[in-house]
Amino acid sequence: MTKNLVAGVIVAVVLAVVSASAQQTVFRGSSDVVRVYVTATDREGRLVTTLTQDDFDLRDEGKPQPITQFDNSPQPVQLVVLLDVSGSMEGNLPLLRTASEQLFARLAAEDRAKVGSFGHEISISPLFTRDREVLRAALPRQIAPDAPTPLWRAIDEAINSFNEEDDRRRVVLVLSDGKDTGSMSFREKPASQAEVIDRARREDVMIYGVAMRSRSSQRGMPGAGPGGLQAMMLADMPDPGLARVAEETGGGFIEIRMREGLGETFAAVVDELHTQYLLGFALPKRDGKVHDLSVKIKKDGTKSRARKSYLAPK
Repeated sequence: MTKNLVAGVIVAVVLAVVSASAQQTVFRGSSDVVRVYVTATDREGRLVTTLTQDDFDLRDEGKPQPITQFDNSPQPVQLVVLLDVSGSMEGNLPLLRTASEQLFARLAAEDRAKVGSFGHEISISPLFTRDREVLRAALPRQIAPDAPTPLWRAIDEAINSFNEEDDRRRVVLVLSDGKDTGSMSFREKPASQAEVIDRARREDVMIYGVAMRSRSSQRGMPGAGPGGLQAMMLADMPDPGLARVAEETGGGFIEIRMREGLGETFAAVVDELHTQYLLGFALPKRDGKVHDLSVKIKKDGTKSRARKSYLAPK
């Protein structure tokens, strides 16, 4: 009888732990609550950090949703800093390293980061950490003058690198100065802008884009006539799709001139992440469909930026 009683108690305790864990997993996975992170700015683009829950209008498919979760305290992130090391970035390596170090200095105690780069190869450091020395050691050390720009494939790999068991929100910060060159080998898995948006929506990833104009020392002379000059100028433009990806996922997009405030821009992104509002609402339908999201701020002159949609579970 005593053994049976002890066994029964153990089973009951195990079941209670499993049940509590399952309930926690539901919340962490946002199965019952849709979480939306919102950036608020004034007319001059300055961050607004004093709003209350009543200042927000949140809609799913155009229908107002009661906000069941509201938090304006800093939310920890797992951040992948993804650096373009294609040939056109040749000569900018010291700038990339210095700007990245300014970003590392802004990480909060609960934040974690990885460093990635993309050119001939896509490389992402193995562990999320806040250790500045480890992050600094993961920064690229050279840029090949003939390296391509596998932009979408690199972002796809960055999304792969997130820790699914970590409830910190997922953010990719991409710096690039060129258009996506696609896959350079049949062995590489291709990726497109549309696929990156779909995946970010499905896995709740926010993507920030920093577009930089730069020139490779290997760039040749333009062809004759206006057409040749126009082709050279367009080749020097960042991929316009990066702005669309940032907009759809709720991240910011900043375009800077060569060497103009890159370190300050990186640091400002981290500061913005720490001042966003977390809004949550009950999932209206488990229909497995993409739902349009709309977040507006009721105060005049205050703008909001948040993801445009989410994928409801079945």
